[in-house]
Amino acid sequence: MSTEQQVTWRSPSNIALIKYWGKKGHQLPSNASLSFTLDQAYTDMSLAWEHSSGQGIDLDFFFEGEPNEKFKAKIEKFLNSLLPEMPWLQEWKLTIRSSNSFPHSTGIASSASSMSALALCLCSMKQQVLGRLLDEEEFYQMASHLARLGSGSAARSVYGGITVWGEVHNVPGSSDEYAVPLVKGIDPQFLTFHDSVLIVSRDEKAVSSRAGHALMNGHPYAEARYANAQRNMDNLIYAMQTGNMDEFIKIVESEALELHALMMISDPSVVLFKPNTWEIINRLRTFREETGYNVCFTLDAGPNVHVLYPDAIKDEVESFINDQLIVYCDRNYRIADRVGKGPVKK
Repeated sequence: MSTEQQVTWRSPSNIALIKYWGKKGHQLPSNASLSFTLDQAYTDMSLAWEHSSGQGIDLDFFFEGEPNEKFKAKIEKFLNSLLPEMPWLQEWKLTIRSSNSFPHSTGIASSASSMSALALCLCSMKQQVLGRLLDEEEFYQMASHLARLGSGSAARSVYGGITVWGEVHNVPGSSDEYAVPLVKGIDPQFLTFHDSVLIVSRDEKAVSSRAGHALMNGHPYAEARYANAQRNMDNLIYAMQTGNMDEFIKIVESEALELHALMMISDPSVVLFKPNTWEIINRLRTFREETGYNVCFTLDAGPNVHVLYPDAIKDEVESFINDQLIVYCDRNYRIADRVGKGPVKK
């Protein structure tokens, strides 16, 4: 008779509006970040365990139904790093099955959704193995902490809506160790936002996130960046509390361009924009100026463009995307998403 136990979580990715770029200590952010949690871009992950007599991590890993040695090695390394605080992990034979709702390398952070899903599975497993129930706040705080250790941006994916990771003086409970949801006083229209991800290129990133963050070590503008990020954080939160769309748009686009500017003047220099990235940005800005619609863009560390807009103008913006922007996408490919409610235990 099998003694195997199992838990399954669905956890979404997120798109940062205030960018986290640069690390300190052990997976701690050099500046605080703020993100929209997405809805349709998610990882489904199941974690099964049964007793093992071995020492160390004993893991089988399957991605999209197939063994994946590259991902297994990454997860194995992460789990081994957790043994000092979760020594009981080595008492179990672990089997992880993971799948994404979105293709790899499409401008959506798969590490955020996958590592947050894994962290949530581990917290559920801990409750069952140790027989100690955590209250809701403690559970998600622990999940965010574990997710951060695997991938910094994953810390934000354990909550829905709008999330802050990093200590911010006017966000109660905020911490570099874990993320917190930003709920109080936010204008409800921001929770209706859509994110149309325009896929300019499906190629693998020219620089990994880990290597990208390392570019901030010794960067000539590092301290200026961190100070500016703090100002932008304060001003963006105020804009979202007061419903100031003009200020929201200005800050969100400035943050995206600043991220890429920092990479362009790093050593070595990294240029991730493609010609079609610029075409989309220029056409979107012209559309906004001509119509007055509150639509803007942000970018991750790649060439793909996230078009952000409230639900009130969904039809108008999607018509514009289909008429004028889709031709600049790789094989006319885009991903339609929106702000979501966060992870779900299956």
